[in-house]
Amino acid sequence: MVEGFGSADAPRTRRGMSTAARAWLIVGIVVAVLVALVVVADLVVRSLAQTAIEQGVEDALPDGVTGEVTASVGGVSVLAQLLTGRAEQVELRAPELVVQGTPIAVDVVARDVPLDRSQPVGRIDADIRLDQATLDAIAPAQGVVGDLTLGDGVVGYTGTVDVLGFPVGYAATAEPEAGGDRILLRPVGAEVTAGGFALDVSGVVDAVLGRGPIEICVADRLPLGVRVEGIDVSSNDAVVHLGARDIVLDEANLARTGSC
Repeated sequence: MVEGFGSADAPRTRRGMSTAARAWLIVGIVVAVLVALVVVADLVVRSLAQTAIEQGVEDALPDGVTGEVTASVGGVSVLAQLLTGRAEQVELRAPELVVQGTPIAVDVVARDVPLDRSQPVGRIDADIRLDQATLDAIAPAQGVVGDLTLGDGVVGYTGTVDVLGFPVGYAATAEPEAGGDRILLRPVGAEVTAGGFALDVSGVVDAVLGRGPIEICVADRLPLGVRVEGIDVSSNDAVVHLGARDIVLDEANLARTGSC
């Protein structure tokens, strides 16, 4: 018989998994379950938070403004953001908002958003999309005479000027500019279209181009503190870029607009 064969000191053949391996497996399963529960909980909280934001924004819309709002809360974990009392980023979309009878589409990105609505939001960027029909509805209310038409980087409009008591029609194009609480249409081209042909109308174009910009005030359609920061125009629509810093988005402040 070989010495030591079958003795208690010899290593035994282990069948199956060791106790330590089983322990680590159990720990891994528990961790995986906990992670899954946190992910599910975060998804539930995110959904609830987005619904609450949507309802809160719709309830806070000022008089004369109606429409459905959808919200999306950014960031990795909504639960973690709730603990800090601030959301990293909230996106709002209102593709069919009606402002004082005028249909517009609005996209908003708010950053550093406090859960306490009495506290200011760090930064807000918004895009308002206006199509030709919306432009037609806004222009008369701003005292703009003649039709406004959208072009590639420019806005076209028509009007008349008086030459020795005779009306002379013209068509002009203007480049849009941001003007804080208003949109500026600065004339860059013009031509005479009708009337006064027996007169010397050579100065009509110079007169049109020499005028100051047409001002379309939008202050009465914006909460106080929101400014026009840019505008892009194509033949399909005009997109007005708005911005604001440190603005409180409670019902009282949203109801306060500027004046024209």
